[in-house]
Order: sequence, then C-alpha cells, then structure tokens
Amino acid sequence: MFATERRNALLKRGVRGVCMAVLPALLLANTATVKASNLNFLDDTPMSYLEKEDIESIKRALIVVLNTKQIGEASRWTNDGTGNIVKMTATMTPESTNREGDRTCRGVAVVLVAKGQSMDLHPQFCGTGGTDWTLKKR
Repeated sequence: MFATERRNALLKRGVRGVCMAVLPALLLANTATVKASNLNFLDDTPMSYLEKEDIESIKRALIVVLNTKQIGEASRWTNDGTGNIVKMTATMTPESTNREGDRTCRGVAVVLVAKGQSMDLHPQFCGTGGTDWTLKKR
C-alpha cells in the first residue's frame, strides 16, 4: 500500500482505529474522535506502516506481555513473517500493575520502530487475564 493510501485509510478510521492499529493500542482502543484532518501528523510515522497482519501479530505479542511479563521485563516483537516489506520492531515493557475490583490493570511502555523512527506509547489495559484485556480510558 502506498503511504498516501495508508494515511487515507487511517484518516477514514479516525483516532479509534488508529489507536487500535497501534496497540493494539492498536488493538483495544476506545477514545474520543478527532477530525480526520488533524491526523496528518501521522504521515511517515511507524504507525503509518502497520499492515493488518502486523496488527494481529502485535496484538498476540501484547497479550503475552500482559499475561506473563513482570514489571520491567522487556519483550521484543518483530513483524517478520507478516508479509510487510517495511521491517518493524516493538519493545513492550510492563510499567505498572494494580487491581481495580476483580480486574488487573497494567501499564505497558511500547516503543514502535520503523524506518529509523520510533514512537513511544504508554497505554494501560485492564482485564481478568487471558485475552480479555481492554484499553483503559484516561
């Protein structure tokens, strides 16, 4: 997909879709909608190079991090095998863990890298374990 087509696809999805693309943040987002014209700053950022297969792969990796990694224990993801010609990596490191009722909430530092650029993300997810993690609204 050309960069312009990627940007247009992101613009059509709005912030909710963009966040889901990033983590899943890319994955599990549920945020306010912003006018699409304000998303031009995403051109040529690592997030703009994510393809559907990358998103699915990073979602699976993030769930493993949320379920198994200790605070400060980094996990590395690559998009090898997804078919994307743009090579991407991510380092995901849990930053915090706390309980909210019957749910566990975890903050994760994510550094997404593509084409020599990086994006730092700090989403927080809550769930009961397994695959039910959801992005926590701030």
